[in-house]
Amino acid sequence: MNAMTEPLLFKQVIEGQERELVSFATHPTQYQHWTLSVEGDVARLKLDINEDGGIKPGYKLKLNSYDLGVDIELHDAINRIRFEHPSVKVVVFESGKEKIWCSGANIYMLGLSTHGWKVNFCKFTNETRNGLEDSSRHDGLKSIAAVTGACAGGGYELALACDRIVMVDDRSSTVSLPEVPLLGVLPGTGGLTRVTDKRKVRRDLADIFCTTSEGVRADRAKDWKLIDAHAKPQQFGALLATEIEALRDHSTRAAGSKGIELKALKVLIDDAGYHYSVVDAQVDRATRIATITIKAPVAAIESTPETIEAAGANWYPLKLQRELDDAILNLRTNELEVGTWVIKTTGDAGQVIRMDEVLAKLKDHWLVKETTGALRRTLARI
Repeated sequence: MNAMTEPLLFKQVIEGQERELVSFATHPTQYQHWTLSVEGDVARLKLDINEDGGIKPGYKLKLNSYDLGVDIELHDAINRIRFEHPSVKVVVFESGKEKIWCSGANIYMLGLSTHGWKVNFCKFTNETRNGLEDSSRHDGLKSIAAVTGACAGGGYELALACDRIVMVDDRSSTVSLPEVPLLGVLPGTGGLTRVTDKRKVRRDLADIFCTTSEGVRADRAKDWKLIDAHAKPQQFGALLATEIEALRDHSTRAAGSKGIELKALKVLIDDAGYHYSVVDAQVDRATRIATITIKAPVAAIESTPETIEAAGANWYPLKLQRELDDAILNLRTNELEVGTWVIKTTGDAGQVIRMDEVLAKLKDHWLVKETTGALRRTLARI
């Protein structure tokens, strides 16, 4: 199966039964909800959700609300910025709809979903937001949320994951975490944690904020540290430009670096599991055990900046990361009955040691740094 040409939800016969499987592979030409554009060292990700483009039937993604398919596109877009556009220093998150930035996870989707689906959806969502912060902390990729309209729930949690939040002061745009008053649940993908621990909002104000369904407008949001800056609509463009310039100065990403293409992974899915070139995930559904085998390099990996860039997505450490990440996501989402993962390695340990030496020696090269970060985020999923 070439995952790039498959829909995010597809049917396949496994052990004589037709099953619905989720694919985590996509491409900007297939996005339904995000638009990625790059101008110099600034990337813009515009959210304009297709109401009828839910990953599953039965609900409409109204008010720029999202489901798993939206987050799969976001995860892909951020990875493409990391590897295909290494000179990008700042990512700007914007909305393509008037009066609404993002209203968070689609309530009707959650109501129709099984417990397992909701757990994996929330986990993947939070990992994507954690990845934004990880890239800022370790790799110098900064991000800013340019809030124009209502920013609620998981939408505000996405904004919280950015380095800066700026909001238009039009007397209608608000930020909110309305899960408690509207649904009786806590903001589950980092909302309260980021408000108090990251933005240092006073605990009493955080209590008021997360029990106020109507949200907080720009002036009070700034006073409470819920956002970083605001401006009237006429001055908002200038404010955003100033914020981008400030973040650009704090980025450590190398200007002028030429990216690599993240070509589609090749994976064979059959009764036995998920099979890649250097990662193999055998699934024994009778015993509920999945065995993940990672193959060591068969020869010394490329070890100079020129040869590493020439290898691109086929460079062994990056190929390993992408295949292992995809295998983890597939097993976690598509094999809910599997209760144990056994992780094994095979091949020449000496080649692995030499690979580690290359990663350490060239740790400041952009592609090595991004690959190391991707490996770190993949291992964090476990």
